[in-house]
Amino acid sequence: MNDIVVLIVNSILLGVGLAMDAFSVSIANGLNEPKMKASKSLTIAGVFAFFQAAMPLIGWLCVHTIVKYFKIFEKFIPWIALILLAFIGIKMIVEAVRNKDKEEAAEVLTVKLLIVQGIATSIDALSTGFAIAEYGILEALLCAGIISVVTFAICMVGIFIGKKVGDKFSTKAQIFGGIILIGIGLEIFISGMIK
Repeated sequence: MNDIVVLIVNSILLGVGLAMDAFSVSIANGLNEPKMKASKSLTIAGVFAFFQAAMPLIGWLCVHTIVKYFKIFEKFIPWIALILLAFIGIKMIVEAVRNKDKEEAAEVLTVKLLIVQGIATSIDALSTGFAIAEYGILEALLCAGIISVVTFAICMVGIFIGKKVGDKFSTKAQIFGGIILIGIGLEIFISGMIK
């Protein structure tokens, strides 16, 4: 019973740590679209939760099967995150500048961009597969499920915060959201290169 409590606590802490990039991007999405419907908020949080759960499982699977190939790929993770988030951030800023004369900024978060955000903010979670390598399949699935729930809750809070601020600042908030995404990409890149 003690092992299960430790697993749950560790998974919650892991989920909080992993969800910080998704939280920041959720704020940016809320800033970008202050009148976002609840269903879209749930979809965004759900996509981030899915990827935050899937990546550690993929990492766990790699550790138990093709670890040598995963090690080679690991050095590209900071570059991939930087490129994806910088692309989305620049696109948001360009859209905001183009639409600054309009009453409302155009929606830029398509399904395709949401999936790119989900991958970009969770790709570093592949390394978590090493942290949970000693878990059996059921423990790894439980850990991923907890990470998913924690990420979902944190992202919903992020979207709510972004919408409240975005409602007040409109186009400027969209530009700020783009800058946040670029900053997150740089942070992932720099911390990945320092390791």
